Amino acid sequence: MAVAENRPTASFLTKIGLLCRIAREARGESTGGLADKIYSHISSADCEGMATTVTAAHHSIWRHLYDSMYAAQKPKSKLKFVTLDKESNMSTLWRREEFLTICSKEELVEKAQDIEVTIPVKKSQEARYNLDQGSFFVNRFGGRRPDDVAISVALKIVYILEFKQSTDRDEGFLEVKDAEANKQQKSIIGALKAAAPEWEFEQIDFMVGNRGSAVESDFYTKLKKLHIQEGKKDKIFADHVTQVYEAHSRVILSFLQQVQRGTRPTTEGSRENIGHNVHV
Repeated sequence: MAVAENRPTASFLTKIGLLCRIAREARGESTGGLADKIYSHISSADCEGMATTVTAAHHSIWRHLYDSMYAAQKPKSKLKFVTLDKESNMSTLWRREEFLTICSKEELVEKAQDIEVTIPVKKSQEARYNLDQGSFFVNRFGGRRPDDVAISVALKIVYILEFKQSTDRDEGFLEVKDAEANKQQKSIIGALKAAAPEWEFEQIDFMVGNRGSAVESDFYTKLKKLHIQEGKKDKIFADHVTQVYEAHSRVILSFLQQVQRGTRPTTEGSRENIGHNVHV
């Protein structure tokens, strides 16, 4: 749908208004400084009315890809996916035995603090920062949450896995979003390298565009690093692209239902309500 340009146009969005405006008016807040009414905004968590649906779609795409990779790993691979049940932050990861073989939690936090103090405090974090500046950077690092992690104690390798979506109107969107993702988790990679220089640490970012684009060569290179069986890569890629399109369709459907104040039937059978009257 997105590739075919079958989505709300700028003129249509102008007529019906943004969900952000509706949300702010409901709270009695100013509607000044609203983002442009464009497709990339309503398909991002920055849109106040779409955040729940977009986040659910994002997690749905990533969980399907992650489960597919886990099931397709080479039987004798020494690389282990370690966060299958839920996302883990840095504090919970360092309760696991395999991560304590890298370095102690105290060593990691000490190295991380030096990096965290160079990262600006977001407006949403100011209250916690002002409350206890001494522990803020330690707690912020401990709460950092990669999408997933893979580790090989035998090979001394750790991969930080991230799934990102980005506008793909520009040809270089992959490099731009890759750099952005690396910056987001720079304290994790930086602290790990400083605490355990004998190990190899790398961030692997799986990227898709807002219009459904995915770079096949980049995707296959990353599957190889994660020891995915050669004969299963094509199906994983095809299924991933399908999941992206379906998720984008759900997001647009949710947007249209909200601005038109439409409804959908209650959940039946295998249909799952993912928020804002969107069922899959």
